[in-house]
Amino acid sequence: MIKRIFLLVALILPFYFLQANIVILNGLSHNYKVENGKVYKGKISIENSGQQIQDVKLFLQDITYQSNGSIQYSAPDTNSKTNAGWIQLNTNFISLKPKEKTEVFYEITIPAQINDAGSYWSVIIVEPVEKIKVDNEKQGINITSIVRYAIQIITDVDSENAKPNLKFEEVKIEKEQERRILKIAISNDGTLYCKSTATIEIYNKKDGQKLETFSSLPMGLLPQTSKSFHIDITKMPPEKYNTVIIATDEDENAFAINVELEVKND
Repeated sequence: MIKRIFLLVALILPFYFLQANIVILNGLSHNYKVENGKVYKGKISIENSGQQIQDVKLFLQDITYQSNGSIQYSAPDTNSKTNAGWIQLNTNFISLKPKEKTEVFYEITIPAQINDAGSYWSVIIVEPVEKIKVDNEKQGINITSIVRYAIQIITDVDSENAKPNLKFEEVKIEKEQERRILKIAISNDGTLYCKSTATIEIYNKKDGQKLETFSSLPMGLLPQTSKSFHIDITKMPPEKYNTVIIATDEDENAFAINVELEVKND
């Protein structure tokens, strides 16, 4: 009976996680044009911007995402286009003093023979290891959020013989506070990663005069994934318009559709 009582007390003690302050200094996407059989080296620069010692673990995962906002992480080598098995980290664990910076190095060993040209990818997860602190004075459980970083490692194999293929999945207008946001879902049905931008040209339906041109921020698109590109069209008065929506990549390949767009007075 005594053992059961002690167990119950331990379970109901309030606790909280210490907040982490890890920052990635050299970007969340690392891209390489690679050749069969060669080795490529990279690094992840990490800083502890907090006031306490911070432990950090690093590990590989596969990733895919869709325009509805869903992101799926999975074990390495579950994606047919994974490169997780090619990547070797020099460590899976670091401990940083307050304000300390460090670098974690990795090597990418490309297989001697890859039959399919295109992009292969995975992510290195950088995750603070949170310490649990028991607080006997507070009631309940207080848990702070943990910020994990997913750093994309993208390797383009024989990129001259691969290309992106951008397709439009959906075009809609949504009200966000006092703004009208045009949301354009674009998928990459090709075999090569690209950075894409969505642009809309808006024309008067009566005389065909071009009224405005708006563009989204550029975003990366992996093969067989999709994202929603957002454009603020608040300045357009309620009306029906003819539009041309264009998706371009960094090589200026363009994909376009004609859309009749109605901006409603709501």
